[in-house]
Amino acid sequence: MADIYLDNAATSFPKAPGVSRAVAEVIDHLGTSPGRGSYRLALQAGRLLFDIRETVADFFGIADASRVVFTSGATEALNLALFGLLQPGDRVITSSMEHNAVLRPLHALQQRGIEVVRVPADASGLVAAHDIRAAATQGTKRTRMVALTHAANVTGTIQPIEELGPWCRAEGILLLVDAAQSAGLLPIDVEAQGIDLLAVPGHKNLLGPAGTGFLYVREGLQPRPLNFGGTGGDSTSPLPPEELPERLESGTVNLPGLAGLRAGLLYLQSRGLQAVRRHKAALLEQVLSGLKRLDGVRIYGPGEAACHAGVVSINLAGRDPAEIGYRLDADFGICVRTGLHCAPEAHRTIGSFPDGTVRISPGLFNTSADIDTLLQALHVLAKG
Repeated sequence: MADIYLDNAATSFPKAPGVSRAVAEVIDHLGTSPGRGSYRLALQAGRLLFDIRETVADFFGIADASRVVFTSGATEALNLALFGLLQPGDRVITSSMEHNAVLRPLHALQQRGIEVVRVPADASGLVAAHDIRAAATQGTKRTRMVALTHAANVTGTIQPIEELGPWCRAEGILLLVDAAQSAGLLPIDVEAQGIDLLAVPGHKNLLGPAGTGFLYVREGLQPRPLNFGGTGGDSTSPLPPEELPERLESGTVNLPGLAGLRAGLLYLQSRGLQAVRRHKAALLEQVLSGLKRLDGVRIYGPGEAACHAGVVSINLAGRDPAEIGYRLDADFGICVRTGLHCAPEAHRTIGSFPDGTVRISPGLFNTSADIDTLLQALHVLAKG
C-alpha cells in the first residue's frame, strides 16, 4: 500500500523535480562558504547565492534583491520582523487566526511593553478588512504594525491582504504578512499589494527543502539583528554592518538548501502559478464536494474552494480527530495532520478547541485518484 500524502500545509512532499539534484550539486561540487573567500570556488558560491536572491526577488515582485534576507524558515523571518522593528509602547494589530509563529513572539513582546490587539475572525476564519482598519485607528495611540496571515493554516481562509496593504501604506502602518500557506500558491507582489515585510518558508508551496526561507524588508526599514556574528565583511568592527542583507545574515547561509529552493521556484515558474492554483483548486473542490455528501462530517472554513488556499479542516461527529488520523494512516495509508496545528486561537475561533481537527492539504503532485481514495476511506470511517 503506497502512502497518499495529504499534509502539504506542513511540508510539501514530494519536492519539485530538480530540487534534490540542486542540493547535491552544491554539496558535491561547490561545498564552500559564499562571501568568505576570494578563491574561485568561493566566488562561484557567492554568484550562486546572488542568483538565488534574484530568483526570489523576481518571483515576488521585489525590486531590490538585497532586501531579501535568507532565514531558516518563516518562523525565523517573523521573529526577525517582530523583534527587529517593534519597540516598547508600539501597538500591533493581529488576528485570531494566527499561527504560533506570530502569537508567541507577540506574547513575549507584550511582556516588554508592546500593546497587541487581536481582531476576531468569523466562524469561517475570515478577518474582515474593516475590522482591522477599525482596530488600527481606534484610541489615541498610533498603530505601528498590522501582522496578518495571508491564508490561515487551519481553515485555508484567504485574508484580504490586497485590500489592507494599500490602506496600511497610506496610513503609515507597517504590514507584515505571514505567507507560509500562500507563497507559491497565490500571487504575491509586494509592491502592488503594499506589503512592507513578507515572511516566507521554502519547504511548503515553494517545494524547496526544510531549513530555508526568507524575510523581505521594504526599503527604509532597518530591523535589529537577532543574531550577531561574522558576515564576511569589515571584520574589525564590533557592530553588524548597516547594509542588507548582510546585517541580518550573520553566519554561513544554507547554500545547498537555498539552491534547492531556487530549483523549486524555477519549477513553479515553468508550470505557471495560475496552473498550479487551478490544479490545487480542482483537488480542493473535489474534497469539499465529496465531504458534503458524507453523513456526520463537519467542514470548517469557507465552503467554496476559491476561498481556500490549500487546506480543508474537518471532524467526524463524535470522533476524536486523532483517532481518525491514526485510522487513515494505519488502515488506508493516507497521511493527514490532526490536532491544533500550532494555532490554538484559530481553533477557539472556529469552535474546534481543544481537540482540533483533521486537516487535509493536497499538494501539487496529488491526483484526483488520491482524493477518491481519501473520500472512500472517510466514508468507511464515518459509518463507524
